[in-house]
Amino acid sequence: MGIKASLKARAPTLLFSIPVSRLTTARGRAQEIKMHFLSFTPILLLQMTHLTVLHGQEGQQYWSKHYPYCGGPFQSPIDIESELLRFDPSLGPIEVQNYDLTPDEQLTLGNNGHSVQLSLPSKMYISSLPHRYTAAQFHLHWGSSSKPAGSEHLVNSRQYAAELHVVHFNSDKYPNMSMAVDKSDGLAVLGVLIEVGEFNPAFEQFLKFINGVKYSDQKVQIPGFNIRALLPPRLDEYYRYDGSLTTPPCYPSVLWTVFKNHVTISRKQFLALATSLYSSHAQDSTSLPLYSNFRKPQSVDNRVVLVSFKEGRGLHGTLTVTSPLTRKRIVQQLLVGDLADLADEGLYKLLPRGPDQLRAGEMKDLKDEQSESLAKSKQQTLNSSLRKKSQTNRSVGKLGLAEDTLSYVSLEQRVSHHLKQSHAENQLVQALRDAVFPELNLKSYLDCRSDLALPTIRRILRVRPTDEAFELDRSLTRALMNQGKTSTVIKKSVPVTKYGGPSPAAPRKPHSQGYPHPWLLPMEWED
Repeated sequence: MGIKASLKARAPTLLFSIPVSRLTTARGRAQEIKMHFLSFTPILLLQMTHLTVLHGQEGQQYWSKHYPYCGGPFQSPIDIESELLRFDPSLGPIEVQNYDLTPDEQLTLGNNGHSVQLSLPSKMYISSLPHRYTAAQFHLHWGSSSKPAGSEHLVNSRQYAAELHVVHFNSDKYPNMSMAVDKSDGLAVLGVLIEVGEFNPAFEQFLKFINGVKYSDQKVQIPGFNIRALLPPRLDEYYRYDGSLTTPPCYPSVLWTVFKNHVTISRKQFLALATSLYSSHAQDSTSLPLYSNFRKPQSVDNRVVLVSFKEGRGLHGTLTVTSPLTRKRIVQQLLVGDLADLADEGLYKLLPRGPDQLRAGEMKDLKDEQSESLAKSKQQTLNSSLRKKSQTNRSVGKLGLAEDTLSYVSLEQRVSHHLKQSHAENQLVQALRDAVFPELNLKSYLDCRSDLALPTIRRILRVRPTDEAFELDRSLTRALMNQGKTSTVIKKSVPVTKYGGPSPAAPRKPHSQGYPHPWLLPMEWED
């Protein structure tokens, strides 16, 4: 997502209020940027002029030096592979309101140095999500004239020519975009994949003004038009997952909806994007063309991708997600159940073991959902005592199971302070990842958009008696070791991340159908 500009690895030019004379070394630059970064509010961060835009993917590996969340969990974009897909029958069509703007409504088209962006009026919003998400802007990512492959999201390793992102913020909870951008439930983005093909009259409504914003920071006023026409005709077929901004500061604050069906623009329209714009300012001595402004695919991090459709290529054998109620029961058993018995009986019994059982359990899950209040009452009775209930409530609060919202700026300030006290400032990226991953994984798991990862289970077990927690941990370790012995054909020396997702370049293998712990597979050994 092009909300904040890319960093350039070589000789960044600081264009905000840091005297250049004070930035005589690379270490000085990093320290100054870090100091200013922590003192800025999110809106100032987003409004700061970017350092210098990248061409393509050069320098992305350096983002986390200045913006630690770029090296953290739940990053976007991802390669939406068939093995990640789970059908969710509760996903209805995307409903957008007031997208058909009239020509007398003036919109601001601008070049922010890393993309072309159009401001959107606050009367536009998404009405089909748990909260109201109000539109803020849309922007694009694209390839180059020689290589028209510039979409950020890939589908089964296919990269499209370009991608449109319509950015919305959670206006039920936050007054504006700046307050929402660093919150874990702050943003929702509609992603539209674009291929070169037929002429698109809707895209022409703003592309015809693109010569007025050739250089960074240039803006023009354009008349309103039907924004809905930029989206695919069908809004009921899409991919859904939890992710992040795709440019610094890379906050994992985005609920992503990527439409299954792409739209087309003509080659002439694509070339207008790929050859007309510059990331440099008009007064700069050197003009830097703006193209290939996409981020490479990121690690999956135990996430799955929910789909709203069952038919189509690559969906044969796609699992149906277990219900949120079932997932809440699993977490509740981890919180207050008998862990020794749980370990002896096998943790895998908490979840269906494969596609057949998942399909067989669909009706039961539906029935459970319809009688959720009764089920909760029975569950409380089975686990009950007032002491255990209060313990559960305290644990739930600590683990972020309630409606708590993570504020990434505040979290970074706290972690940075603790690291400074222990003289370990260079460990900020990993420390933030350790702090954020279990919280995001658990929330995403309860919303059916992740598998439950071993670090998250261990985080839950911290509130339990040591001996029981240790026994369960041993059971999990044995299960993983036993599976490893029978999976030598699958398990090779393929790099994985600490949290079980594949490295960005590593292909993801399908789950072994005979393994009784399918939800544990991504945690430590899966490719």
